[in-house]
Amino acid sequence: MKLVEAYAKEQGMWRDSKSPDPVFTQTLELDLGSVEPCISGPKRPQDRIALKDAVSSFTGVCAEAKSVPVKGADYALSNGDVVIAAITSCTNTSNPSVLVGAGLLARKALEKGLTVKPWVKTSLAPGSQVVTDYLTKAGLQKDLDALGFNTVGYGCTTCIGNSGPLPEAIGKAVEEGDLNVTAVLSGNRNFEGRISPHVKSNYLASPPLVVAYAIAGSMKIDLYKQPLGKDKNGKDVFLKDIWPSNKEIADTVRSCLTSEMFKTRYADVFKGPKEWQAIGGKKAGETFTWDPKSTYIQNPPFFAGMSKTPGKTSNIKGAYALAILGDSVTTDHISPAGSFKKDHPAGKFLVGQGVEPRDFNSYGSRRGNDRVMTRGTFANIRIKNEMLENVEGGFTKHIPSGEQMSIYDASMKYQEAKTPLVVFAGKEYGTGSSRDWAAKGTRLLGVKAVIAESFERIHRSNLVGMGIMPLQFKDGMTRKSLGLKGDETFDILGIDGDIKPGQDITLTINRKGGKSEDVKLLCRIDTLDEVEYYRNGGILHYVLRNIAAA
Repeated sequence: MKLVEAYAKEQGMWRDSKSPDPVFTQTLELDLGSVEPCISGPKRPQDRIALKDAVSSFTGVCAEAKSVPVKGADYALSNGDVVIAAITSCTNTSNPSVLVGAGLLARKALEKGLTVKPWVKTSLAPGSQVVTDYLTKAGLQKDLDALGFNTVGYGCTTCIGNSGPLPEAIGKAVEEGDLNVTAVLSGNRNFEGRISPHVKSNYLASPPLVVAYAIAGSMKIDLYKQPLGKDKNGKDVFLKDIWPSNKEIADTVRSCLTSEMFKTRYADVFKGPKEWQAIGGKKAGETFTWDPKSTYIQNPPFFAGMSKTPGKTSNIKGAYALAILGDSVTTDHISPAGSFKKDHPAGKFLVGQGVEPRDFNSYGSRRGNDRVMTRGTFANIRIKNEMLENVEGGFTKHIPSGEQMSIYDASMKYQEAKTPLVVFAGKEYGTGSSRDWAAKGTRLLGVKAVIAESFERIHRSNLVGMGIMPLQFKDGMTRKSLGLKGDETFDILGIDGDIKPGQDITLTINRKGGKSEDVKLLCRIDTLDEVEYYRNGGILHYVLRNIAAA
């Protein structure tokens, strides 16, 4: 406590009865009466929607009415139908109040005779086994189970694309009608292509609302005004009829949650379950014994050919564009995330290694294998490369041959010819949370520079950390104002020798027909430390060389 007190006083953060009233440079007033329930979506977590506006928000995205019969079922699917409802994510499943709230809502729904719609895939993935302990003690786990919210595992599931496939008949109906079906999850990320390849619109909601939408079965039902269903007597049941009170939730939490649960569960957490202990393995040594046949973990190639000292930085000449992208390209568009199919580069690779499609698992589970992850970089099913017309997914044009192919295949052709690559983008390049492979995969694809209107700050830093130069358009210039098509070649000049943070860099655009144009770009290597990282080829190389030198 003495250390905390001393630190707090030194930082000006200590406050007691003798402390003067603090003076703030800015103040914020919040009328608690203005706080209202909300969700977010359909493809960015920052896109907040008041719950009362949820229906109009979805119909604004997809107003077309479609209905496709589901084979072998007595119902049809329509735009807006909820096909995934998942209580998931460490963010919400570490909060006993909302988990207990979801359980109480499930109990009240069952008492009224409500059920989950048959086309909804439900799941519960707590972030800790303690959640199961207190839900079981409160008798709420059986209520969640009865509605289909069975515990499927602990940790990242639907939020990172590990919801598993939809039932085959559901998936086929979605594909047949090109339906805009939805997912509702209590996660913290809902970027395009992340949750499921079949689901275009994904909404983040609290765990109780996830249960409510599973019962309603559609984003086009107004939870304020329309019933979720009918009770045993045929009477309409509204959300307000089954929503638990704050007192009910607080009383239940007090009765079912104890500190002893955490002590018991985490006393031997590092032993792992019996399945983990049974794996065995070779005796420990100073270095890891790599298995060349493993499809899950491989020795990454980042240090291949690395010298003891860094070479001089040099200009980038004769580069081609690997992709020209628009605004708000997230790290989920860039980084491998979620599931993938057998006709994608990663799928083809695994099939070639003898892995059946049913055993592909997800990119997240194979993040230790660069051969899989590089093939999944820029492979998001919703990404749009402006070098191609009316094409969605991880494709580009290989300019020397004029062929359309996957971004990975084009990258390999360019790298075989020792041709450097660049990526162009609009505003907010690199927003999102799938950070490490968004930079690592970009490097392994042979990209030397990313040129954008603006960068998300952490991704910009991560690019530098992987030896990739982030460059920013100046004075309102954009890829569109320059008329970039992707059939040009590019020289990036002014980086040979010394680099200074924030210096001007010259981009020479060599257009078809022989015309050239020079434009000035802002070097977004922002600090002297980042200069050293870039000069070394990345932060890993910088650290390793410093360790070796010491």
